[in-house]
Amino acid sequence: MLIYNTLSRKKEQFVPLKGKEVKMFVCGQTVYDDAHLGHAKNYVNFDVISRWLRYSGYLVHYVQNITDIDDKIIKRAQEQGLDSIDLARKYEARFMEDMDAIGVKKNVDEYPRSHDYIDTIRDQIQLLADKGYAYALGDDIYYDVARFGDYVNLSGMKLSELEKHRVEPKEGKKNPYDFALWKGAKEGEPSWKIKLTMEGSSGTFNGRPGWHIEDTAITYAIFGSQYDIHGGAQELIFPHHTNEIAQAEAAFGVKPFVRYWMHAGIMLIKGEKMSKSLRNFIRIRDLIRQYDPEALRLLICSTHYRKDMAYGDNLIKDAQSKLRLLYSSLSVFYNMNTAKSSQRCAEVEEIIANLRSGFSQAMDDDFNTPLALTHLISAITQLRSYAESYPEIGDTAKENAVNEVLRMAGVLGILEKGTYKEKLPDGGASLIKEREKLRKEKRFSEADGIRSRLREEFGIVVEDSEYGTIWYRQSS
Repeated sequence: MLIYNTLSRKKEQFVPLKGKEVKMFVCGQTVYDDAHLGHAKNYVNFDVISRWLRYSGYLVHYVQNITDIDDKIIKRAQEQGLDSIDLARKYEARFMEDMDAIGVKKNVDEYPRSHDYIDTIRDQIQLLADKGYAYALGDDIYYDVARFGDYVNLSGMKLSELEKHRVEPKEGKKNPYDFALWKGAKEGEPSWKIKLTMEGSSGTFNGRPGWHIEDTAITYAIFGSQYDIHGGAQELIFPHHTNEIAQAEAAFGVKPFVRYWMHAGIMLIKGEKMSKSLRNFIRIRDLIRQYDPEALRLLICSTHYRKDMAYGDNLIKDAQSKLRLLYSSLSVFYNMNTAKSSQRCAEVEEIIANLRSGFSQAMDDDFNTPLALTHLISAITQLRSYAESYPEIGDTAKENAVNEVLRMAGVLGILEKGTYKEKLPDGGASLIKEREKLRKEKRFSEADGIRSRLREEFGIVVEDSEYGTIWYRQSS
């Protein structure tokens, strides 16, 4: 299995630190508002990665943090007249609802909250102070970037360029790009008191953690000083992940802090990054009121995780049609007549063998979901064609084929509903075949009459797409 490592800027053979165990951390949500499609892309990307690792026999411990201490949370809480923790809990609950709806939540083993790790954060700051990497400015504590020689390795930027990129202004900092480990308390903001020894003097610092220290404290508490995979959006390479490396490697003395750094492309809408600050976002919960959550997953999987993805209404509609095609095609094969037989079916076995081989090769090459999805659609289309060409199949052969299709579809998080098991009502299948015959004969008016009859009598909607004839119940 090959994984593109941002740190080395190349694909590397994946070798976990300990046998088949994989420790995987992905930067989670800052809970001050609802999650949007940009967040969905990121979390679905890494959900699929975790699913493929598990499919491949790895024992994955997947952690995704919840940032519940942050400037954005404090500001939004003040605007709404709420306690910041109450606001964070509100949006955390809504985030979990969204992640459950799009099939992500069930595959994350832990969602640790930042505020539960204050003691661990204090301990890490003390380690950095003991080793000369931290200094105090009043109640603020900063990391001295000049002391860490490998600071630009992940981003590839020159140190002189960093002043232009998301630096924290503060009078008295040793370097413009030094970042906060601890922020002094301000009136009306949540704060904690921690005791530290800085440059030989003990004192109490009243405040709250900086953004970057939360993640390294959490992963150290759960995984230790080194782990296998760290994931997140590309925009986090600098400063967030750059600062995580500086903190962890300086404090714990183990390099590399993370073996494989993985970064997902961003979601674009009308050529711009989808973000709350630009007010050009679409909430996950709003989209899935209109479209199947699996259609959103299928759309996301149609782009490689490392690439940016452009969203458009036409694309989600197309994904919905593809999803319906997969369900209706699998339904044709699943519901074909069977004979009680354990005999092998060479044609079906070849379809499944090709699917297994092509899908695996695609996923093992840095999780190439667009290619894997192509193999899946091709196999299901071929199974439908087989069902429409033969009167029956051995029940064991059919069961094996369906199970293999569902296993690989499950890696992408689609075809997880059992609607493919539903048979068309008596007379429905023959009407669909009759309609297809009429369309081939270009008798479109009569074909439209059958379409109307299917909807009115059976509640079946029929669509003609570039992928083939699709049918589904009106409620879906």
